[in-house]
Amino acid sequence: MRSLRLTAAAMAAALAPALATAGVAAAHPHPHLKRNHGIRSGACRVTLNVAPRLLTAGETALAFGSLACRPAAEAGQTVTLYQHSAGTGGFTVAGTGTTDAHGFYQITTPALSNNSVFYTIAGGDRSRSRTVRVAAQVTLNGPGEGKQFSIATGRRNAVTFTGTVSPDDAGAEVVLQRQNSVRGDDFHRIGRTIVTSNGTYAITHVFRVPGDSDIRVLVRSNHRNVASPSNVLFFLISQAQNPSLTINSSQNPIAFGGSTVISGAEAGAPNTEVTLLAHSAGGKFAPIATAQTDSSGAYAFPAQSPATSTFYQVQGAGRKSAVLYEGVKYVLTASVSATTIEAGQPLTFSGNVTPAQPGHIVYLERQNASGVGFHVVSVTTEGPAGEYAIVHTVYTPGSDVFRIKVPGGPANGATASTPFTITVTPRTAGSPPPEPPGNSGLPKEGQV
Repeated sequence: MRSLRLTAAAMAAALAPALATAGVAAAHPHPHLKRNHGIRSGACRVTLNVAPRLLTAGETALAFGSLACRPAAEAGQTVTLYQHSAGTGGFTVAGTGTTDAHGFYQITTPALSNNSVFYTIAGGDRSRSRTVRVAAQVTLNGPGEGKQFSIATGRRNAVTFTGTVSPDDAGAEVVLQRQNSVRGDDFHRIGRTIVTSNGTYAITHVFRVPGDSDIRVLVRSNHRNVASPSNVLFFLISQAQNPSLTINSSQNPIAFGGSTVISGAEAGAPNTEVTLLAHSAGGKFAPIATAQTDSSGAYAFPAQSPATSTFYQVQGAGRKSAVLYEGVKYVLTASVSATTIEAGQPLTFSGNVTPAQPGHIVYLERQNASGVGFHVVSVTTEGPAGEYAIVHTVYTPGSDVFRIKVPGGPANGATASTPFTITVTPRTAGSPPPEPPGNSGLPKEGQV
């Protein structure tokens, strides 16, 4: 399993040859600058920060810093931002800004699609370089998140997953993954393919084991982006029905504390006793209720309120039904400390997860630039009573939409909060603080 730190290291190694070439190409427009990391040993000094350092294709970052000259800051000076995008040659102008009365400047980058390196020049002075890592925007097509969608096991019920990768990354590896960890952050590979020349992919998979299934794809980029996960789709997998003894649920999945009625029909078996058996993950079937079929063979058991996701089966007259998987979703509360905030200031998202599962993963997600789907921007874990808090600093002025997502596991299914719309206003005085360590992060890559 690769960590995010290893991903960053691999990306830096992959970028190194390109950056070396780009550095040579960029040197020609500015031959007067000395090469001690781009900072001239003169009377002035220009600094640069770029935040966030990790984003998803289509989003912008904020470049900011200051110009200080002896004996004071420089006001009213033009600052030019240069960008090198992985897979291209040299640096190009990405924007300009003007220093304020205290020498501070802010420049919003263009929408980014590839890993990028930036520096600024003010007069004859150049800042150090800063890197922004960019995840591709990867879509996974299927029913909307949170909606019921049941899949039957077996080859005749094979499912084809399709999606898109932006920017196009023909030949990049696409790994289909299923989540199965109690912690909610362990994905294992169940299929793979490559991105086609038009930025699409398709993977067909046969499910053989009933259960809860969170499905995503992870795209291993050709050095232009960091490893990029898709949105996650939630599925309930049950065995294909036995037509002589069927089994159905009136509500699947249910929220923790909710209930469902298990019913069905046994062909040619009127007025026959049937038994409902159940077990949770890792357990064995045991009887929990009995019922009588009516004159047509139909039956219904009293409402069931399982605390965790549960496997059900019905037996009667020497027959067994298919195994039905009933998902039980976490119940989530979520709030945010403010809905309007100045660039460079932190937001705190907090709440509780029921039932509590200390150490279980909780994601902060941001809506994609396209307005469709969400991607993870920060990760935390539940506390002893199911409480969580995520502090996330926002930088780019505009409107952002966030939500909290709790991924599923064997015990309970995934759930997400209602979205929060956050208005980020420009900084009114001074320069934003540098981005805190750990402000942005991705889920683990899992088995690739």
